[in-house]
Amino acid sequence: MTGVTNDQPAPATGLARTLLLSALLRRTAVDGAGHGLGRLSDIIVRLREDDYPLVTGLVADVGGRELFVPATEILAWDDQHLELTSARLDLRPRERRIGEVLLRGDVLGHRLVDVEQPGLVTAHDILLTHAGESWVATAVDIHARGLLRRRAGHTWRDWAGVEALIGHDGSLASRARLGGLRRLKPAQLADLIEDASDHEQHELLSRAHAHADLEADVFEELDEDQASDLLEARTDPQIADVLGRMRSDDAADALLDLPQERRLAVLGLLPEMQRAKITDLLGYQEATAGGLMSVDYLLVPSTATAAEVVHAVSAATQMQPEAIVVAFCHDELDRLVGAVSLVALIQSDPATAMADLAAPHPVHVHPDADLPEITLAMADYNLLLLPVLDRDDRLIGVLTIDDILEAAVAPQWRLRRG
Repeated sequence: MTGVTNDQPAPATGLARTLLLSALLRRTAVDGAGHGLGRLSDIIVRLREDDYPLVTGLVADVGGRELFVPATEILAWDDQHLELTSARLDLRPRERRIGEVLLRGDVLGHRLVDVEQPGLVTAHDILLTHAGESWVATAVDIHARGLLRRRAGHTWRDWAGVEALIGHDGSLASRARLGGLRRLKPAQLADLIEDASDHEQHELLSRAHAHADLEADVFEELDEDQASDLLEARTDPQIADVLGRMRSDDAADALLDLPQERRLAVLGLLPEMQRAKITDLLGYQEATAGGLMSVDYLLVPSTATAAEVVHAVSAATQMQPEAIVVAFCHDELDRLVGAVSLVALIQSDPATAMADLAAPHPVHVHPDADLPEITLAMADYNLLLLPVLDRDDRLIGVLTIDDILEAAVAPQWRLRRG
């Protein structure tokens, strides 16, 4: 039923019975003798890994009190009536359990993530389907963008195609898994966070926080002002935890965006290697090659063989992939003398030395090169990676095409990516 758009409830599979949440709410629950027991105010489901949420109970409004009714007490229900097996209700105050979701209170009328067409949408209705001896929530009617949505009818999305932002801190631990969000790229998650409200941001960031490397990737993709605001709200150790996993150039930029009085404290909490990389980068002006470069690169002696370099690439699991599409080689004085693409390395005789494979005198810039000089060099020579050399021709960093494109795009054009 994924992506179905029409004016009727989402189609059921086979002869499965289906009900709409909107048709059930406020229905009076009755016992077998037809005596009214209270009005249905909500339906409780339990989230399940890779399966539809299971209806576990109802919330009945009885004289202004919300009482829990187990799903096992439902004798019959449809869009006209709700009949329970017994007139005896548990009068104790209902307490929310870990992993429970209230379909009306948490989902209906709230925004959720459409993971098929990434964006934040609104739940207009929810489809319940009878499966075996139980009922499950199987689809959500989502609001499309634009003012003409009401004329468009229903837009049904399979429950697996959305991710609800429950907003209940007490059950957040049980929802630490990414669920459908794992199908999104870090840049798409960053877009969602930038469009989200404060409590939606809290939910999305909490979900990403359970996956530390993903959290760092998301912060790298966030708008600088947004990332700065979100980081500043955290404690120094929490900031250091994120910056310690980010690419060193992005981490350096994020550190500079912090209030000056917090920078040294955060820097001191970083892992030693990351702290050294960031400290080096902080010595360069932001809009220059030195300020834009990454200090992750693959540099080997010119005597290394193609097989040895390919092995070094496979072992460089902590480096960003963009930084190792080219391997550089140096002479006995550590001067850069050549560059070989990863494709050329793989296609070469494994025993061939870098000195025989490398293109000599690689195109390069110095740390003080500005953005126009960098972009012209990369465009003129079709480079994915541009080395940055010091005045002694030693490699001190690389400029990746993705970072340069991001730096070259005007801020107002970044807003058009959604």
